[in-house]
Amino acid sequence: DREVVLAAFQQNGNALMYDIAPELKNDREVTLVAVKQNGTALVFANQELRNDREIVLAAVKNDGGALFFASPELRADQEIVYYATNELFF
Repeated sequence: DREVVLAAFQQNGNALMYDIAPELKNDREVTLVAVKQNGTALVFANQELRNDREIVLAAVKNDGGALFFASPELRADQEIVYYATNELFF
């Protein structure tokens, strides 16, 4: 159930690593909720979602280390790098 998954991810973003239905694991909103709670949950997102600017920005604002899991294009995005480095060093 999507609502149960969303509620779980609000508590623990790393729950994205568990074996859930593919349509939920690949769901943009579910992934966004997960990375807002735990930025490094981005590692469990599919490639398309790792290339989603809003998702990656939310992830690096939570944990700058999430930058490592973003697509190459977004790792070169100045705003995303700015937020990642600010989160890591300040």
